[in-house]
Amino acid sequence: MERGLPSLDDIALQGKKVLVRVDFNSPISEDGRILDDSRIRAHVGTVKKLVEAGAAVTLTSHQGRPGTSDFRDLSAHAERLSQLLGMDVGFVDDVMGPEARRRIKQLKPGEVLLLDNVRFVSEEIIEAPPEVQARTYLVRRLAPLFNAFVFDAFATSHRSQPSIVGFPMVLPSVAGELMRREMDALRRVLEASEPPRVFVLGGAKVRDTIRIVEYLTKRGVADRILTAGLVGLVFHVAKGGRVGKVVMKFLEEKGLLTLIPRARRVILSGAPIDTPYDLRVLRDDGSVAEEPVHNLTGKPMDIGPYTTAMYSELIKEAKVVVMRGPAGRIEDERFRAGTEDLLRAALMSRAFVVIGGGHLGAMMRSVGVRREGIHISTGGGALLFALSGETLPAVAALRKSAEKFLRG
Repeated sequence: MERGLPSLDDIALQGKKVLVRVDFNSPISEDGRILDDSRIRAHVGTVKKLVEAGAAVTLTSHQGRPGTSDFRDLSAHAERLSQLLGMDVGFVDDVMGPEARRRIKQLKPGEVLLLDNVRFVSEEIIEAPPEVQARTYLVRRLAPLFNAFVFDAFATSHRSQPSIVGFPMVLPSVAGELMRREMDALRRVLEASEPPRVFVLGGAKVRDTIRIVEYLTKRGVADRILTAGLVGLVFHVAKGGRVGKVVMKFLEEKGLLTLIPRARRVILSGAPIDTPYDLRVLRDDGSVAEEPVHNLTGKPMDIGPYTTAMYSELIKEAKVVVMRGPAGRIEDERFRAGTEDLLRAALMSRAFVVIGGGHLGAMMRSVGVRREGIHISTGGGALLFALSGETLPAVAALRKSAEKFLRG
């Protein structure tokens, strides 16, 4: 795990113009309302610190991707950030054109400006090495207007796009407060010496999760890996477990049968994997039932009560708990119980708990348990990437920048 990333304390901020890459990407309603502002809230500490230090702060973020319903401008995000900061946040419906550059030049110390959706610039969709991204029009047009770059968008740190890795090649660059917290939590998980360390891995990203299990096993990081969701079904079949024709057809439709040999190799390498004993299923007549995993007649939708109880006991005894991905189809109220019960067990333990972003982070409100020692990650994909042992491109770019501008 990366150590010693440069921070806001490593650069002069008073009177400087600073560009900050944040991740305000949020669920958006059809009429353009922000449904969950947790990612915007997560960056408030970084923005406040920059403002209080006397910097002129320009923020850049994306929202959605081309072709999706949530691919929108950031005017609503600027309004919400203004409310959270208790100050006016300027907004310009431009990214790198004349109006954006004019507003950046006019910005005074202590002021904040949000540029429009950076993915309105087609270059931002392309991934390439940092040295290539430093030559994009986005970087060449904006970088000369700033004294420093702050990367605070952990949820995008597994991408190698211009606004993430290009600016560090041409500007003194540091990690923001959110980025530092995320990296500290990852380091604590991967370098934790006190067992038991329990990972709860669910959801539908089976290929990515198998890669994580491979790395955790190789490093000896995990004492138990509790699987659920599609991940749990694939590992159950890989162990030689029976699931019935309904589930095999279901796995085949999802294109997951080809992953079973790889999952079996992981198990044979010594991965400490547990798989579900029973599941909550949806039958053809619309009824919900609890069935043993070896004799499923319905479509699997959640872990069953016996599995929940067994997993919860292991979680409660852990010193470190990492949860990534739901145990069932939580969009349906009938299949949320397994995930909620596992979250509750983690929060009632004395462990240091890391909750993967997205659905699990949003569910924390419904669980109703609050305590210290919990880190709710803002980045699902980035968390998966880092837990699988890969170096995050954003982190590599920050290190290159430090060598070039801060430690030369």
